[in-house]
Amino acid sequence: MTARTHSKPVAKLTEAEAKRELADLAAEIARHDALYYRQDAPTITDADYDALRLRNAAIEDRFPHLRRPDSPSARVGAAPVEAFGKVRHAVPMLSLNNAFADEEVADFLARVRRFLNLKEEDGVEIVAEPKIDGLSISLTYEDGRLLLGATRGDGSEGENVTANVMTIQQIPHRLKGRSVPERIELRGEIYLPHADFKKLNEDQAAAGGKVFANPRNAAAGSLRQLDASITARRPLRFFAYAWGEASTVPAPTQLGMLEAMKSWGLPTNPLTRVVSGADKILAYYADIGRKRAALGYDIDGVVYKVNRLDWQERLGFVSRAPRWAIAHKFPAEEVTTKLIDIEIQVGRTGALTPAAKLEPVTVGGVVVSNATLHNEDEIARKDIRVGDTVIVRRAGDVIPQVMGVVLDKRPKGLRAFKMPETCPVCGSHAVREADEKTGRTDVVRRCTGGLICPAQAKERLKHFVSRNAFDIEGLGEKQIELFYDEGRIMRPADIFTLKARNARLPEDQRLENKKGFGAKSIENLFKAIDARRKISLDRFIYALGIRHIGETTARDLAKALTTFDALRTASRAAAKDGKDSDAYQELDNIEGIGETVVDALADFFGEAHNLEALGDLLKEVTPETFTHTVTKDSPVTDKTVVFTGTLEKMTRPEAKALAERLGAKVAGSVSKKTDYVIAGADAGSKLAKAREAGVTVLTEDEWLALIGRA
Repeated sequence: MTARTHSKPVAKLTEAEAKRELADLAAEIARHDALYYRQDAPTITDADYDALRLRNAAIEDRFPHLRRPDSPSARVGAAPVEAFGKVRHAVPMLSLNNAFADEEVADFLARVRRFLNLKEEDGVEIVAEPKIDGLSISLTYEDGRLLLGATRGDGSEGENVTANVMTIQQIPHRLKGRSVPERIELRGEIYLPHADFKKLNEDQAAAGGKVFANPRNAAAGSLRQLDASITARRPLRFFAYAWGEASTVPAPTQLGMLEAMKSWGLPTNPLTRVVSGADKILAYYADIGRKRAALGYDIDGVVYKVNRLDWQERLGFVSRAPRWAIAHKFPAEEVTTKLIDIEIQVGRTGALTPAAKLEPVTVGGVVVSNATLHNEDEIARKDIRVGDTVIVRRAGDVIPQVMGVVLDKRPKGLRAFKMPETCPVCGSHAVREADEKTGRTDVVRRCTGGLICPAQAKERLKHFVSRNAFDIEGLGEKQIELFYDEGRIMRPADIFTLKARNARLPEDQRLENKKGFGAKSIENLFKAIDARRKISLDRFIYALGIRHIGETTARDLAKALTTFDALRTASRAAAKDGKDSDAYQELDNIEGIGETVVDALADFFGEAHNLEALGDLLKEVTPETFTHTVTKDSPVTDKTVVFTGTLEKMTRPEAKALAERLGAKVAGSVSKKTDYVIAGADAGSKLAKAREAGVTVLTEDEWLALIGRA
C-alpha cells in the first residue's frame, strides 16, 4: 500500500482525532516496515514513509500522553525470516530520527545543547556522512576474525547471513592492525553501485529471472539468498560507519573510530567530514546534494552524529533512535498518475479506511499502485475523485503518497466520493461517533458490527500473529483469512490447538492434504507455532490488541509490572474499583502510562468474554517474566524513583535515562510504592506528597552519591 496523506495541521488536531490518527499510522507504518525490511518489496517511496513517521512524531510531540504501545517511534525494521536462523544483537541496531528542513537540523543541535546543558560558546563537533540507501549489516569479529554476519531485522533480532557476508570482497575475513579489540561488532551498509545494478538487471532479464525495482532491493535480495553462491555472483559493496558491542573502544570520538575501522581494512566513506555549527552542517548537506547524481550509488540524505563518544553516552537513546544522531533527508520526488478506484478496508477496530488504487507509476525506481487515504474528510478536503489525475510524492527515496489532484486534467462528469454508511464486510451500520467530552464528530467511520464482523475478527487475529506480536512464521494474513473462513482459527487460542485438532480430522480434511500446502509446510507451521508457546511479556501484551496499547506502551507496562499476572490483577481491580482505587493509581503512575491507557486496560479486563478468551490462550501460552539489561549490582535496581524540580548536575531527561540504565523504575507521580523522590530546586507538589507519605527524599547530590556518580 502507499502511504496515506494527512493534511490537517497537527496543531489543529483534536485529542480524539490525534488518537485515531496515531492508531492508523501505527498500523500503516508496520505494514510498510514488513514490506521493506522483510520482503525487500516496498510499495511506497522513502519520502512517503518518512512523511508518515514525521507525522506520527509530530502528533506524539503535541500529545505525548497518547503515545501508543505500538508506536512506530519505538521500533525499527521487521522480524527476521526463520530460514536464516535468528541472531540477537547484544546492542540493539536502532534507526535514526529524520529531519527534512534546515530548521529541524538547527532544532537537533539545540536539543543536544539543552540535554547536555552546554553553554552557547561550547562547540559541538558533528561527524557528517552520506546516508547510504542499502541494507544494514552487523559484523562480529573475535580476535580479528569474522565470526558472524547478521541483518538488522527488527533491531533486536536479525538474520544470520554469515555465509553470504563471507562472499563480499570488501568485507575482510580478518582485521589487521594492533588496536583491534578482542571482540567487536562492526556495523555498516551493504549496497549495489548503479552500474552493477544495471548490469545485474540486464542479466536477470536475459535469463528470465527477477528484475529488481532499485539498487536497494537488489542489494537486499542478493544478500538474503539461501544459496550463498548466488550472493557471491552479485557485486555487492560495503561501507562501515558504526559499532555495537566492543570489548574496548580504541578512540574517544566518532571520527577516531572510523579512522580505526579504516586502518583495520574496512572501507569507510571518503566523503565523511567533521563540521561544527548549523551553517557549516547545511553547507555540507548542500554540497553532497550537488554531488549526489555523480556518486555512482544511491544515497537518500546525510547523517549527522555528535563526534564525542562521552557525549553520545550521556545523550543515550529515546525509543527507537539515538539522541546524538539524525538523518537529514533529501527532498521528495513527485509524479502524476490516474486514480482508478477507491476501495474500503475494515480494520481490527472497525475503522473504515479508504484505499486509493492507482494506475502503476514508477517513482524513484519503485512502482506504486496503491495509496491508503486518511479518511473521508481528507478526501473531501482535497476533492479527490475516481478518474482524477493525482500527484504522487516520493520523499527520501523509498515511500510515496497522494498529495492532491491535477484539476485541469479532470474529466467532465466525475462524481464526488461518498463514504459508505454500511460496513462492506458485514453490512452493519458504519457511523462517525461524537466525542462525549468535546462534542466533535470523529473523523473515522467505524463498523458497529463488533464481534459479529468477520473483518474485525480477522484483523485482530492478523494483529496477534504480526511481526511485533507473536510473529509466527508461515501464519500470515493469507493463512489467517483462509483458516478463519474455514472455521479452523476463530480466536487466538485456536492457533495453538490447531495441530491437535488437525490430527483428529478425517485424513482428506487435514491441512497437509489441502491443495497448496503439503506435509512439509504444515510440519514447519506447527513447529513455528510451538516455538511461540513462550513469549516475552511485552510482545504478549501488544498481541492482545488492546486499544491504545502499542509496542512502546506494552513495553512500559511489562517493564513496570514484570509479570502478566501482575498486569491482569491490577487491571481487573482498576475495572472493578474505579479511578480512586490503589490499582488504578498504580497503573496511572507508571511512566508513559496515562488515564487513556488505564481505562483501556480496565475496559479489556473488565469484559467477561475477553477473560474467557484470555484464559483459553494462557492454557497454551506462557508470557515470560520481563527482564531488561541494567547495570549489575546497582543500588537502585528495581527501585521506583520520581524526579521533581530543577536539577543542576544534569538535565531531567538525562537523569531519567541514567536511572533506567541502572535498573530503576522511573514513575511520573508519587505513590505508596515510590522508593525515592529526587528533589531539585523549586520542587513542588510531588515533594510535598512524598513527605506526607513518608517516602525517602534525596537531594541531587545525595542521589548521585547513592548511585556512585558523585
